[in-house]
Amino acid sequence: MGVFPYPWRGILASSVVASYALVSSQPHWWKLHFTSSFISAWLFQTFVYAVWKVILWPKFFSPLRSLPQAPGGSWWNGHFKKIMADPSGIPMREWITEVPNNGLMRYLGMGNSERVLVTGPKALAEVLVTKNYHFEKPAALRFNIGRVLGVGVLLAEGEEHKIQRKNLMPAFAFRHIKDLYPVFWSKTREVVQAMTKDILADAANQPITPDAEKAQKTAVMEVGSWASRVTLDIIGIAGLGRDFGAIKDPKSELNETYRQVFMPSKQAQILGLLGQMVPEWLITRLPVKRNDDINAASQYIRSVCRDLVKEKKSKLVARGQTTDHDILSVALESGGFSDEDLVDQLMTFLAAGHETTASSMTWAIYMLSRFPKVQERLRQEVREHLPSIDLETDITSLDIDHMPYLNAVCNEVLRYYAPVPVTIREAALETEILGQKIPKGVRVILAPWATNFDKSLWGPDAHEFNPDRWMPTSSDDKRAASGGATSNFAFMTFLHGPRSCIGQAFAKAEFACILAGWVGRFEFELKNKEEMDEKKVLIKGGITARPAKGMYVHATVVDGW
Repeated sequence: MGVFPYPWRGILASSVVASYALVSSQPHWWKLHFTSSFISAWLFQTFVYAVWKVILWPKFFSPLRSLPQAPGGSWWNGHFKKIMADPSGIPMREWITEVPNNGLMRYLGMGNSERVLVTGPKALAEVLVTKNYHFEKPAALRFNIGRVLGVGVLLAEGEEHKIQRKNLMPAFAFRHIKDLYPVFWSKTREVVQAMTKDILADAANQPITPDAEKAQKTAVMEVGSWASRVTLDIIGIAGLGRDFGAIKDPKSELNETYRQVFMPSKQAQILGLLGQMVPEWLITRLPVKRNDDINAASQYIRSVCRDLVKEKKSKLVARGQTTDHDILSVALESGGFSDEDLVDQLMTFLAAGHETTASSMTWAIYMLSRFPKVQERLRQEVREHLPSIDLETDITSLDIDHMPYLNAVCNEVLRYYAPVPVTIREAALETEILGQKIPKGVRVILAPWATNFDKSLWGPDAHEFNPDRWMPTSSDDKRAASGGATSNFAFMTFLHGPRSCIGQAFAKAEFACILAGWVGRFEFELKNKEEMDEKKVLIKGGITARPAKGMYVHATVVDGW
């Protein structure tokens, strides 16, 4: 039950029994003595348990104490201060660089709770492939994010997960994704035209500058908002068969609901910390604004998904069979889901399906703004291979496949800024990794923001943004397909094995199409270069990693395409 699994039921019961035994011979003072005895017994047992859990177990008795350990940390609260101070995944990136290890490390969280950081390919293969169902998402995490994401394929475990994934796989087959490229491009065209209109309108209201010609085509833009709107519309059509109209209306209720849910706040952080120590049901019942917002958002999103299921089922009955190719239609055809199961799946794909790609688009524009030569080279390739964004012309998967630098840039952005920096697992039973005993309940940490930067896997330039690592130098150059990494497990953005991202091909195709459209039409430059230095930019926590203060750029409409 979190980082400090306090056995409150057991201690409560034993305190009651001990108190009753002590005062049962004094009936006149029973109530008073019972209360004081109960409090004393409860405090004593809690103190003893805390000493055992925080000091004795991790320092003297744990089978994990022989593992290489992260440096620093306090005697009672481990590395918790550093974990909270740095962006998620950054401490792990430092530790795997500084501490020699054979694929496993230990660090300590709140109250010296043990964490096993998995770093090497062999250890990752065990956790993600050969023993993947030995490690589950913690109950507290499933409960918290399940309120917004639904308990779909992302959060299901064991046999339930196997069945759900099997029934959903046809929707993500390669031949099906190929058919969605026109949808991705159509929405890309729509968002680029809307962005162009906004930029030109804003630029017209700006004061005249010496560089008047460029100024008339330049305006400040917050990238993340536009990215969320286009990806929400794409998952709406390709996933659920409905256009949510977020590009046309940024104030649409669904877009605003997700914006509020994913917005970082102190209250959300505090509730997250409390959730590490007390039962989830208690956290959700606290009368605070964050809980009210989450509950309202969950009810609204669930009602939208219920309407979509009813609408799609009525179409199916009217036709006798469905001819749609969206995820919901495929799931309905499988016959393996109840209506409420379908609602959970839709909630998962709606939230995770648009938020992750929106995060990737935000960081892509950030990196292209920092590396203008990369941006210019990419723009040149896009304009050579794709039709103008103003033409009502579809593109195919082959068009994107024949653009090696676009794919190289996308892969490098996904490596450098994986949307989900850290994934947490918990040992569902006593097991082993690389022969090391892992007690039941221990948290196992997979950190794409660390593994994707591991110099032992990627080489000495692992910490550099270099799309060329993905570019083949000859027709038989196979290393470029893995970015030059020595193992497939070096690239952890989508994980691997049965629990890998089911929508990986969907997300990469969507990402490539949107990025091509944006870079083909606009030139991007950071608004505040000093504040947005890589070492200074603040990153918010949450389901994905995003700039805490937004990503503001100067966007210029570039003629000729």
